Amino acid sequence: MELHFRRALLAAAGVVGGTLALSGCSADVAAQWQRFGLQEPISDRAPHMGTMWVGTWITALAVGVFVWGLIAWVVIRYRRRPGDPDHPRQVKYNLPLELLYTLVPFLIISVLFFYTVQTQNAVLAKEPSPKHTITVVAQKWSWTFSYLESANPDVGTDVHEIGTIDKIPDLYLPVDQSVRFNLSSADVIHSFYVPGFYFKLDVMPGLANSFDLTPSKLGTFQGRCAELCGTYHSAMLFTVHVVSEADYIAYLNTLKASGQVGEIRAPQYPNTIPSAPAKEK
Repeated sequence: MELHFRRALLAAAGVVGGTLALSGCSADVAAQWQRFGLQEPISDRAPHMGTMWVGTWITALAVGVFVWGLIAWVVIRYRRRPGDPDHPRQVKYNLPLELLYTLVPFLIISVLFFYTVQTQNAVLAKEPSPKHTITVVAQKWSWTFSYLESANPDVGTDVHEIGTIDKIPDLYLPVDQSVRFNLSSADVIHSFYVPGFYFKLDVMPGLANSFDLTPSKLGTFQGRCAELCGTYHSAMLFTVHVVSEADYIAYLNTLKASGQVGEIRAPQYPNTIPSAPAKEK
């Protein structure tokens, strides 16, 4: 019976391996498999998160293979055989085994926690003086981007683009130049998410959030709201264009020429709930 079991496992492995080999994979798909499903990183902070993601998957698979191996070994080694008693011998405890399955999970959690803190610090690290600053306002049901370029002689003023539910806004970023994003909400909680950044950050009313990064890959990418924010949450999309510095300046001057000048800010909300008016006696 043990021989038949091994043959069945080998046959199953052969079928899976043959299917994968026959299906064929492009270089891009193969690279994505190596990143465990993540798309290609497009910022300097993304590799930190990508390393954490891949390391966590490898750890999970290693633990899974070990546990599956133990289960298979126990099933084969301690299966009931002819002549075995109806009731196997009962044991109360096994101290080495109990220490093993108590301490090993704590060790795994400690290692993952250590690398999680390291990754978080690297991703959220701020640049001493970012070259560009963009104010991002989330509103139902789109985004507003203000480029604070009044100190830039090639632009000379702050410019903005206001998205609507019928018009997906564009976010232009210069490649290989640091950008600070200042996030705020005009109404409810949203979440600023660009999958290629491997990162998202909540956009909350009355609370200013910010993060820095440097776009590292030219191209056009998709951004979206990653927080279920209401009826038309699915319409909160934006298009990210990572371009050369010359194209970035040209786009901002286009906004300037069309009269879209100035910074758009979200309204400030009080931190306390107003008290009800006193009733007349």
